[in-house]
Amino acid sequence: MDRIIMHIDVNNAFLSWTAVDLLNKGSKYDIRNSYAVIGGDEKARKGIVLAKSNPAKKLGVVTGEPLYQARKKCRALKTYPMNYPFYQKMSSKLFHLIRKYTPDIEIASIDECYLDYTKVKKLYGDPYEFAKKLQMEINDTLKFTVNIGIANNKLCAKMASDFSKPNKIHTLYKEEIKNKMWPLPIGDLFGIGKKTTEKLLKLNIQTIGDLANSSSSKLYQYFKNQAIVMIDWANGIDDSEVVSEESVPKGISNEITLETDISDQSKLTENLLFLSEKVGLRLRKENKFAYVVAVILKDKYFKRRTHQKKLENPISTSKEIFEISKQILNEMWNNDSVRLIGIRLDKLTEKVVIQTSLFDTIEEDKNDVTLEKTLDQLKEKYGTKIISRASLKDKKDVKSE
Repeated sequence: MDRIIMHIDVNNAFLSWTAVDLLNKGSKYDIRNSYAVIGGDEKARKGIVLAKSNPAKKLGVVTGEPLYQARKKCRALKTYPMNYPFYQKMSSKLFHLIRKYTPDIEIASIDECYLDYTKVKKLYGDPYEFAKKLQMEINDTLKFTVNIGIANNKLCAKMASDFSKPNKIHTLYKEEIKNKMWPLPIGDLFGIGKKTTEKLLKLNIQTIGDLANSSSSKLYQYFKNQAIVMIDWANGIDDSEVVSEESVPKGISNEITLETDISDQSKLTENLLFLSEKVGLRLRKENKFAYVVAVILKDKYFKRRTHQKKLENPISTSKEIFEISKQILNEMWNNDSVRLIGIRLDKLTEKVVIQTSLFDTIEEDKNDVTLEKTLDQLKEKYGTKIISRASLKDKKDVKSE
């Protein structure tokens, strides 16, 4: 049976929620209908645009541009500060409302989530009709609108919710991919960043359909393993599961909020090494192994993205966690600045069933785990800095024999 996944995304969340807050406090007009932006300090007249109203958008104001530049386009522009505590409150109310219908939701960021409708279809009926009722309830109860995308997987549900806004419902079932998704510009494909888009355009890959029908062997020389992943995405292939909050306690995770936004992959990799050590240590303390490794990224706009890899054989060493995390980062990173990075281990088990290949040996795996546990004991006794990985050491520090 095909899955039915929904992606629910708040329309212009920060500005909408600020509007709701102001209206609750007695404001006589809705800033969503005026020339308004969220971001920066109005008195200091500095900062960047984090969100803008549709009237401001029509005058050319764009997210991410400096406020002084936005004011040149719109002299009547009013700036409102971020109110993150209120945004968190509205976010919690939204997800609480959705959980009335099913616990199978995955929070993707403060203003969006995935809902697995597969199990509850018999209870609530046609997915599109359910989405209409949910959309109306959110608007009536919480006073803001959402877009809802309906598809057979998370990727296509996300793509569908972005088709046109606001307050719309779109479907993108597998039989609709060719007509609805393939004609879109290549830059519209979820997970493809600006730099990757530029490279693809230079290769005359203009649309998502062009990428879907490209040869992976030809693209490999430019994108390595990411080529296969991108072609899968362009064909609407995505087997990632909706990871509900109920499954969270079963996993092990660690996240770092970075001191400054990072757009350097090598520095992100350094943080992955640190995180691999942290989650690996906790995993081994519990004498468990993980079948799933996930990498979490959050950008400067608080948008959260998670990609995971399912493993044939479970792992427990920090070295293995790090290597897989690097692969995932390479596949998912779109060159945008990162504010938070994390690693999550899921589908934990206490027993290891290893499917060996011709060149694998169980003894090597045992030795790796034993070595890692020895290192754990040394770190606990003498501190984490007593032993460092060679993975990121400068080449000049390594002498050739």
